Amino acid sequence: MKHIIDNLSKLFDSRLRLGIMAVLMVNDKVDFNALKEYLDASDGNLASHIKALEKHDLIIVHKQFVGRKPKTSYEATPLGRQLFQKHLDGLNNLISNVKQ
Repeated sequence: MKHIIDNLSKLFDSRLRLGIMAVLMVNDKVDFNALKEYLDASDGNLASHIKALEKHDLIIVHKQFVGRKPKTSYEATPLGRQLFQKHLDGLNNLISNVKQ
C-alpha cells in the first residue's frame, strides 16, 4: 500500500486543471468564457493553466472568428482523456484502499 498515490498525475494537482479537464471530459468543446464561468476563474489564471495542459498535449485549442469576434474553444485530446481517466481511477483506488 506504500505506492497508493502512484497513479495520481501531478499534471492535475491544481484544482483549476482538475476542473478544466472535468468540464472537457463531459463536453466535446467548451469556450473560454464558459470555462471561466464554470470554474469561477480569472482570465489570467485560467489562461495559464490552459497553456500548461496544452503544452502537455492534454487539450486542443481551437481559434475561430464568429462574425468579427474571436472565439476560442477547447477540447480534451485522446491522451488527455486517457491520463485524466487514469487519474480518476487512481483517486477511486486511493479512496477504496484507505477506507476503514
